[in-house]
Amino acid sequence: MNRVEATFRLARESGNKVLMPFLCGGFPAPDATRPLLEACQRGGAGIVEIGIPFSDPIADGPVIAEAMHRAIAAGVTPGRVLQQVSDARTSVSMGLVAMVSVSIACRGGRVSSFVRDAVAAGIDGFIFPDAPLEESAELIDACREAGATATLLVAPTTPPDRVSRIASACSGFVYVLARAGITGERRDAPNVAPIVAALRKCTQLPVACGFGVANADHVRGIVAHADGAIVGSALVRKISEAAAAGADPAAATEEFVRHLATGLA
Repeated sequence: MNRVEATFRLARESGNKVLMPFLCGGFPAPDATRPLLEACQRGGAGIVEIGIPFSDPIADGPVIAEAMHRAIAAGVTPGRVLQQVSDARTSVSMGLVAMVSVSIACRGGRVSSFVRDAVAAGIDGFIFPDAPLEESAELIDACREAGATATLLVAPTTPPDRVSRIASACSGFVYVLARAGITGERRDAPNVAPIVAALRKCTQLPVACGFGVANADHVRGIVAHADGAIVGSALVRKISEAAAAGADPAAATEEFVRHLATGLA
């Protein structure tokens, strides 16, 4: 059982839920990943998603897309992100999940090599946001062989039979899009009850919801039904604003994650 599985299992046994912030690797500076991971852990995160910068993040809205483009322009590579993950493992014990495009995972023709290298650096699981179910077998197998979790996405519009098939392919947890469309902050809380209820009928895996989750009230609404709440754009925006103002992005991260964690109660 790796850290992702252990985190969800412990939370379920104790009646708790899991906060899952998202960070863009190498943003707002090439060496920012480690201090931001440490800040997330201090703030109360149980698992952190680390986005591997990609030039065409099809599921991401303008906030995360800009962060990824800025990271790439600053020379951030997947290898540099993984090196910071490895460095952070001396002080970070929470689960770490890489959000990575198929084109990055398949670069060089050997998915298994990328997955093994990432696991050796301290990654516990993978989310493949642009992997069609029908083309995911190689990714799923590589993760299983390396002892990592593999997660695909379920949308609110996914047909019930396909929901079941996607859930069966996942390990660790199932990622539910709380809203259709791309990532980004919203004022209203998403209604995830129907899709989570559908998943409960076909899988025992934990369910985590993201897309449009922006504050503690949203987190509270999500975890009333799901096992985990994922917050991306709202946190990346806080980090970007702190960096632009000359403030400490790590301090801003810890403060915001601590605020989000109040929604777990």
